[in-house]
Amino acid sequence: MAIHNHHSAINPDVVLIGAGIMSATLGVLLKELQPDLNIEIFERLDVAAAESSDAWNNAGTGHSAFCELNYTPELPDGSIDTSKAVKIAESFEISKQFWAFMVEQKLIKLPETFIKSIPHVSFVWGEENVEYLRKRYNALQKCHLFRGMEYSEDREELARWMPLVMDGRSTDEKVAATRMEIGTDVNFGALTRCMFNRLKEQPGVSLHFHHEVRDLWQESDGRWHIKVKDLHTGEKRELQTGFVFIGAGGGSLPLLLKSDIPEGKGFGGFPVSGQWLKCTNPAIIEQHYAKVYGKAAVGSPPMSVPHLDTRFIEGKKALLFGPYAGFSTKFLKNGSLLDLPLSIKASNLKPMLAAGLHNIPLTRYLIDQVLQSPIDRLSALREYFPNAKRGDWELEVAGQRVQVIKKDEKEGGILEFGTEVVSAADGSIAALLGASPGASTAVSIMLGLLPRCFGDKMRSPEWQSKIKRMIPSYGRSLGSDAQLCREIRAYTSEVLGLRMNTPIHSAAGGVR
Repeated sequence: MAIHNHHSAINPDVVLIGAGIMSATLGVLLKELQPDLNIEIFERLDVAAAESSDAWNNAGTGHSAFCELNYTPELPDGSIDTSKAVKIAESFEISKQFWAFMVEQKLIKLPETFIKSIPHVSFVWGEENVEYLRKRYNALQKCHLFRGMEYSEDREELARWMPLVMDGRSTDEKVAATRMEIGTDVNFGALTRCMFNRLKEQPGVSLHFHHEVRDLWQESDGRWHIKVKDLHTGEKRELQTGFVFIGAGGGSLPLLLKSDIPEGKGFGGFPVSGQWLKCTNPAIIEQHYAKVYGKAAVGSPPMSVPHLDTRFIEGKKALLFGPYAGFSTKFLKNGSLLDLPLSIKASNLKPMLAAGLHNIPLTRYLIDQVLQSPIDRLSALREYFPNAKRGDWELEVAGQRVQVIKKDEKEGGILEFGTEVVSAADGSIAALLGASPGASTAVSIMLGLLPRCFGDKMRSPEWQSKIKRMIPSYGRSLGSDAQLCREIRAYTSEVLGLRMNTPIHSAAGGVR
């Protein structure tokens, strides 16, 4: 990679498309690893993290697989597969190390409310679900990442954990819950904006808002040619770069298709929007202090797992319930209704149709959700909060997600839930597709991208030692090394001001 050509203003070393958590994470990592890199960042909106990374738009706020039941599926033989949960829990510990590094090195000044300790609770009812939760608890006990998890079927104990959920619930119903004291709530919008503030102050970094990347193609010398439009002035500009990262949320797919790399062929996207019920009654908000996740309805997408969720947004405690799925053909909240039709290409039409046919229950589920009335939404909320009153809640539209559809030899096309990095064989371009667990695992995702796109540099002793400084556990497994996991958790909890496993309860159900 040639650096410091006198055209650096015109032709940066790295171009990041989209000012969300992924671009921010990659930008800070690269700038720490190689301070003389020239980086340009283009964002079509007027502020960083306004789409999927924003607190109101992001369902995932500290996904560490403690309470999300969709990460621990029951296998046909009745056993519980915990591999995905372990991987996500590990990834979250890696993210916390990087955030702790930035805070300790004073690279960023994070607000107190950026990350808070909030218990993560899984709650189920009905004989079969209780049996599943008990099996899940036992399976997770085998891994030290989940040490400290409590399981209970005792209604009095459950009422202490989540008074709103238990109050007014019929007593002949079998119920159970698990609780993880060291869960967190993370405001990824605040984190992303802090990281971009850091990047903006660095020499060789420029951040352009209201700029949309209109086209990109690879030249014969392997460099990428990019066309950008300033949405304010209408002015167009062209530039070249050795490396492009497309971290544009729902906007990544159309750009990946434009890049024409063979690895991107056959990918399609299916947009799903989310809606929340937001509590407007401070007395109710005060009585809940947990993220309570349940089981998703049959046929629903994993991101529709219902939860009654304590969040901290703009420094204030909030209570959300949802998400309710919606459908729009837009790929971004601020997108165009033509996004879906325009993304259909000859190469991905077959996978998209096949995925549609395989997911009739999903399609039906989405249509049902879109047609829901306020009464239907309230009855879904009452399954988690029996005494909920309609006047205490208002509907808030959340972010737009694009579920990835990819080619599959057997099925023709499968709907991929999760996050997928697609990169060219030469490592000159990478795109991030998909949604949950997304933001929570951003650091791991970017650490996986570096060897694919900066292989020689990553093998150098210099980069290796720098990465170990940023992420002390790098190269070792937190999932299989209990001692390491304990040490790392103690360190990140101290720096980020989080609780270790020592519950303190107050009468009002609040904590601390």
